Amino acid sequence: METVATDLIEEFHSEDIMSVNHSKLIHRLSVTLDRYEDQYDILPELELELPTGKCKPDVAIYEKIGNNWFNDIIYYTQPPLIAVEVLSPKQGVSDLTDKAFKVYFPAGVKTVWIIAPMLHIVQVILPNGTQLTWPNGVMKDPVLGFEVDVDVLLR
Repeated sequence: METVATDLIEEFHSEDIMSVNHSKLIHRLSVTLDRYEDQYDILPELELELPTGKCKPDVAIYEKIGNNWFNDIIYYTQPPLIAVEVLSPKQGVSDLTDKAFKVYFPAGVKTVWIIAPMLHIVQVILPNGTQLTWPNGVMKDPVLGFEVDVDVLLR
């Protein structure tokens, strides 16, 4: 009888795998974006069911949605303005760029941020394929004007 070796990591989708650094970075980003909370909702790990597929960005940014504590939504169906993805240790950059062009942009997302902590960069991708990269300094989203200090985020 032949024994088939399998890698246990393959049993999980790459976006389901969290690490300490990944979790810290999502927290730092949420804290950094708190200054925009009067106008926008900053929603980490929100489950989305978009016309282009199910996904869960590390952080989704929406214009204010409002609160209804008695009627929660498990799968939100509206695309965020910005979807933020943090590159996980077992994930390829192409996983995130594929998600940007196959799921996020066709659904109406304005910009996708990819944060690669091990490379110490923040990349902003636009639907037309433009890619802007910040290894340091203040990253500014070209569509909505959000600013994030890369040095503080990735310290």
